[in-house]
Amino acid sequence: MSKQQNLDATQILRLRDDIMDSLDEELENEFEDVGFGNPENYSSKAIEFRRFYFRELIKLQGELVKLQDWVVANKHRMVIIFEGRDAAGKGGVIKRITQRLNPRICRVAALPAPNDRERTQWYFQRYVSHLPAAGEIVLFDRSWYNRAGVERVMGFCSDEEYEEFFKSAPEFEKMLTRSGIQIIKYWFSITDDEQYARFLGRIHDPLKQWKLSPMDLESRRRWEDYTRAKETMIERTHILEAPWWVVQAVDKKKARLNCISHLLSQVKYTEVNPPEIVMPDRVRNPNYIRHAMPQGMIVPENY
Repeated sequence: MSKQQNLDATQILRLRDDIMDSLDEELENEFEDVGFGNPENYSSKAIEFRRFYFRELIKLQGELVKLQDWVVANKHRMVIIFEGRDAAGKGGVIKRITQRLNPRICRVAALPAPNDRERTQWYFQRYVSHLPAAGEIVLFDRSWYNRAGVERVMGFCSDEEYEEFFKSAPEFEKMLTRSGIQIIKYWFSITDDEQYARFLGRIHDPLKQWKLSPMDLESRRRWEDYTRAKETMIERTHILEAPWWVVQAVDKKKARLNCISHLLSQVKYTEVNPPEIVMPDRVRNPNYIRHAMPQGMIVPENY
């Protein structure tokens, strides 16, 4: 614990403002999710759930910080895989998991489509360099399971490559777990109607249109193909060492809380007592002069 220090009224107000600013980050994320709607459109029940959601999320994020400290102290290695249909909410939960964590410890791997050189490599090769070292957590926003999903449905791999993936993936994950890497795999499940509604939201919201790609739109047409591919993927890669977990994701807020809560339950972490922190006194030199910056370099204060 940090050493208790005497704070004056001004410092206390600054601390309070800093805490409120931290909470506002989540509110900003919410505006991004739902758009700038009229609060009067929310029922009293919905408003109450939003309050509950924020309280629970902050609590869970506090536990994630404890998990992070434990991972570092115990040199643990974690891989968390997030898969699901387009607009299933993977990015939203990843954002909430990483929001309060140290990006040097908990990082996101979201690989683009392979380039010409990578297509000639061993399929898993480009993912290996993103695996965690001791004391690290890596969240894969889509993963090597692209081969079992989009590559299969869109015809980007041959039947032979597809079958080889199912032979190799379980062995690859078993090898990782034998080496001490914990693997947790989540599939975010949404309904046809819910994806349709979310796609419409992206089409009509200028702040979200960048999220839609031609591949996303094509996935709507091939919904049933993706369903078959998902069912085959889970059936053939659900192994004891790295099982699949399905997150019911039609309700985004509940999905986030449920996923983070479940993630925390998968690690037997304990609270790590950090070293005592003491604020050092600032050295004050009587000859120190702070020179003013040229006005032409100052960012205009329009707000």
